[in-house]
Amino acid sequence: MQTSNQARKFDLEERTTKFAIAVVRLCKKLTKNPMNDRFIGQVAGSAGSVGANYREANDALGKKDFILRMKISRKEAKETMHWLELIKEANPEFTEEINILGKEATELKNILSSIIEKVSNSTKDNQKKF
Repeated sequence: MQTSNQARKFDLEERTTKFAIAVVRLCKKLTKNPMNDRFIGQVAGSAGSVGANYREANDALGKKDFILRMKISRKEAKETMHWLELIKEANPEFTEEINILGKEATELKNILSSIIEKVSNSTKDNQKKF
């Protein structure tokens, strides 16, 4: 039986995977040209890394390792936002789809930031007790 924290953990794993899949689907629609080829490689890599690093955080060796991997996941979400903006500029016909993906990247970044802050604060609180 899963606790609510376990359920949320795996829900976010699923959500980050669905996000990466949605980015891949967008990339498959883009016209092949040198600019898009560069953008596709970058955005597919960063979008996939959000979930990959989040999963690694869930198997962390301790709180410091967890926080580090969560920060990397957040960094990848921010990077994905950057590449999506460039893709939108180069491919304005996909603006609506890219805006939806950008909103999800922002939400993931905010969720990851919240988790990092809570875990960091709990670590600081535990250190003050000693």
